Amino acid sequence: MTLADLGDLSAAIRAEVAKAVVGQEDVIDHLLVALFAGGHVLLEGPPGTAKTFLAQCLAGALGLDFGRIQFTPDLMPGDILGSNLFNFQTSQFTLTRGPIFHELLLADEINRTPPKTQAALLEAMQERRVTLDGEVHALSDRFMVVATQNPIESQGVYPLPEAQLDRFLFKLLVPYPSAEEEARIVTQYSTGRTAPKPADLGIAAVTDADRLAQANRVVASVTLADSVVDYVVRLVRATRETGDLVAGASPRAAVLLAGAARARAALDGREYVIPDDVKALATAVLRHRLLLSPAAEIEGKQVEAIVGALVEGTEAPR
Repeated sequence: MTLADLGDLSAAIRAEVAKAVVGQEDVIDHLLVALFAGGHVLLEGPPGTAKTFLAQCLAGALGLDFGRIQFTPDLMPGDILGSNLFNFQTSQFTLTRGPIFHELLLADEINRTPPKTQAALLEAMQERRVTLDGEVHALSDRFMVVATQNPIESQGVYPLPEAQLDRFLFKLLVPYPSAEEEARIVTQYSTGRTAPKPADLGIAAVTDADRLAQANRVVASVTLADSVVDYVVRLVRATRETGDLVAGASPRAAVLLAGAARARAALDGREYVIPDDVKALATAVLRHRLLLSPAAEIEGKQVEAIVGALVEGTEAPR
């Protein structure tokens, strides 16, 4: 696969998703970057903005095995991972696999379950494997978590642990549609009593496992110059040195930002990363990793504005 082929593939995926999802182009672009960078995504937005539907449509266009977990306060780790059940006929334990063994996993309303259950995702998201009763089970190389959460509600929700937040490549804010887009949504979806399925709307797989693996190899071949690596490192370290933040970004953030910049460059048809790739992705990579200081909170400062200032204040290579 060449860079041109990767561009054609991403255009085909966008076209399939657009058959069902109206608008949200920027969110879809970031999802494609995460897909080809091998990262996970946290979608945050008001109810009814198609977060769940978008994940379903993406899985349909990619031809990936799709699984969904509806996170609730009584959800247990075994409900996610599965368990070993004793088979009385064979007198042996048999693994009953949980939904985490799918290729694209939708963690719907992930902040509605306690940290104990959220922690069941940590090993899977970092190492693409799970350990059950001391036995390691590998997940698919294409394993990807798309999680959703509602920023409005404060009752019955739990803040995500920092260790889990740090495993998401992006936190994307899903906005309300424009007036024109909302009119199209009402026209397209006001006739049915039940929510449509992606297949019912004509969404078909435009790729397969082999082509996705080829695409990942193309992204990995994109040149990341030492000067750009230095820029990424200086930007991430700057988050630990400002008085507006109690906690800055981790080294994992720097690794993921560089990998995402590679994917963005490849999708843009370039064989090399430029500083603009880093700048364009910095907010989505960093916003969920940073913790405002009490003084910054009192002053009403926003993490996005602080990241923007750090990007502007960090000298980029020429």
